[in-house]
Amino acid sequence: MGDKQARSPKDRFLTVYGRKPVLEVLADETLDVDKVILADTARGPAAAEIRRAAKNRGVAVQSASAHRVKVLAGNGKQDQGVLADVVAPRMLPLTAALDRSAPPSPLLVLDGITTPANVGMILRTATAAGLPGIVVPRRGVAALDPLVVKASAGVAFRAPVLRCGSAEEAVERLTESGYTVYALGSRAGAEATPLFDVDVPSRVAFVLGGETDGVSEAVSNLAAGWVSIPMPGDVESLNVSAAAAVVSFELVRRGR
Repeated sequence: MGDKQARSPKDRFLTVYGRKPVLEVLADETLDVDKVILADTARGPAAAEIRRAAKNRGVAVQSASAHRVKVLAGNGKQDQGVLADVVAPRMLPLTAALDRSAPPSPLLVLDGITTPANVGMILRTATAAGLPGIVVPRRGVAALDPLVVKASAGVAFRAPVLRCGSAEEAVERLTESGYTVYALGSRAGAEATPLFDVDVPSRVAFVLGGETDGVSEAVSNLAAGWVSIPMPGDVESLNVSAAAAVVSFELVRRGR
């Protein structure tokens, strides 16, 4: 069975919802829009414009109940009765990436990052730095929705996103596959190695923790150790997307 057939739709598409986001992806000739789903209650000029734009792109428009659209969008307040599935060519399950003859490394793993703007900026930064994978779990992390796409300036569609159930599951699988997994940050009683001094083996992943609580205890207990970003100034911590940028471009500096 080919990879495309074997993958869940959730591991192939980014779903955008709302009239304006759907029209924007239909207008972008660089994007491969798989289908548009329009609520059977949708009427008027907006619905007609969406149908016209889809027809011009040769994109199928499917009809569904308004309730079904809300369920598929995962956002009952802002879907406006329409969504589009956009092919994300570099998105695949983490397990599939690890089964490759040359598994991707270095990786970032998102753990408990719930602000869409942060997730979007991390996807943009890591992709710009050339990292071959950003692990975005389905649970505990902001959904890959239009807010994330907007924050990434559209890069989310082309980012090397690796999907799994949870950050804990990801770290377990990475460790089993021979990765050294570092938790970024610090914890009372735990010694952290400065990022600029840490050993970076051929298979390595850095876990970025949530905005409030940092790396979760369950994940940190599985990590090989803690890594910190040296901050000689009088600031306690960095925003997680800023921290991701520092890590990503330190890896660039090292030629990784």
